[in-house]
Amino acid sequence: MSSRREQALTAAIVRASPALLGYFQRRIAVDDAPDLLGETMVTAWRRVGDAPSRPEEVRMWLFGIARGVLLNYGRGERRRWALIDRLRGAVPTRDSHAGADDGIEARDAIARLPAEGRELIELVYWEGLTLAQAAAIVGIPASTARSRYAKAKERLKDALLAGEPTRGF
Repeated sequence: MSSRREQALTAAIVRASPALLGYFQRRIAVDDAPDLLGETMVTAWRRVGDAPSRPEEVRMWLFGIARGVLLNYGRGERRRWALIDRLRGAVPTRDSHAGADDGIEARDAIARLPAEGRELIELVYWEGLTLAQAAAIVGIPASTARSRYAKAKERLKDALLAGEPTRGF
């Protein structure tokens, strides 16, 4: 028989899975997203004792775990590509945003934003989180998030209106 905490986590995972899968699909190859979702679920189950009691907090907690899984995946990808580079002697090119052409200009402009602003934009617009929730997931104070978010949003707006690169904060 499972505990209430386990039942609550099961329900939270069922509710959050589509959003978490979307989170991964917008950031990595679509074929790899289900694997990262599975890893997120396994990690959540290992840490069931750490799960918050309020449903919205559990959702944010799951996104925090998903972010950690994504960061680990990214580190692994960078190590693999570095090894390939050493073996081939050349840097391969690859599209890090495989997917439909819908919104490609916006995705490209977002991808060119500095990392500290880009992640906030993605969490707020793609995942539907509030800025305070995004700040909590990223692990920064809300005031810092507001400042970074405002700068990133302004750069993104300028880039989309002018078609210019968004590099530099």
